[in-house]
Amino acid sequence: MKQIKCSVCHRLAKIVWATLVYLFLLSNLSLPQVEQPQAPASGDYVILLHGLARSNRSMRKLEKHLIDHGYRVINVDYPSTKYSIEYLAENVLSEVVASCDSSPETKIHFVTHSMGGIVVRYFLKHFGMPNLGRVVMLSPPNQGSELVDHLKDSTVFRKRNGPAGQQLGTDTDSLPLKLGPVDFELGVITGDRSFNPVSSMILPGPDDGVVSVARAKVKGMSDFIIMPNSHTFIMKSKKVIRQVLHFLEHGEFVHKKS
Repeated sequence: MKQIKCSVCHRLAKIVWATLVYLFLLSNLSLPQVEQPQAPASGDYVILLHGLARSNRSMRKLEKHLIDHGYRVINVDYPSTKYSIEYLAENVLSEVVASCDSSPETKIHFVTHSMGGIVVRYFLKHFGMPNLGRVVMLSPPNQGSELVDHLKDSTVFRKRNGPAGQQLGTDTDSLPLKLGPVDFELGVITGDRSFNPVSSMILPGPDDGVVSVARAKVKGMSDFIIMPNSHTFIMKSKKVIRQVLHFLEHGEFVHKKS
């Protein structure tokens, strides 16, 4: 009887593990690229960086709203699963920044989703930007994610998310934990809604399905707000986009008065 129970438990554990991997990969589905709209010829820049295993299509709605508000938007489509975070910052983001107008009166802002925020943190820690504006991060794993700790040894996870995916945990290999406090104007928006009950069993406290609310925070940030959104779709929320625009313009979010 004990052998039968152990066998059942073992099969159940395999099912739960397979479900977790499937749901995590589903939450990071990439969408096909589309042609970008024309950005204004003048005004401050906003560089958009999508998350791990996504494409710039995921930031298209945000891009359109920023352009409508007069920003010159560069919606970067970068190979997030092929290289390490260090490589992406030093060889991809640095070229994007170098392509912008470097005049002192023109500011360069960043709006990122998920791992895109860690790429920006690494870049700003190691490269000077005298005309840096403000930064808004959506659902960033600023202190890593326990979900990565559970999945990083999986062959499927490694193949799907590449070198950068291995760097986003909370262990000694965690790059976010090595970056330290931020020293620039940063607003962090994270969600507390999850469509992934299996991953939420692993993540402590409120979470968005991939990153816990607590681990989205980072020392030195200027403002922080929790929105009722999931990790996968937070950048498409009209309310979130309004908060992004408000922070870029005023350096703070709009908080409900108690």
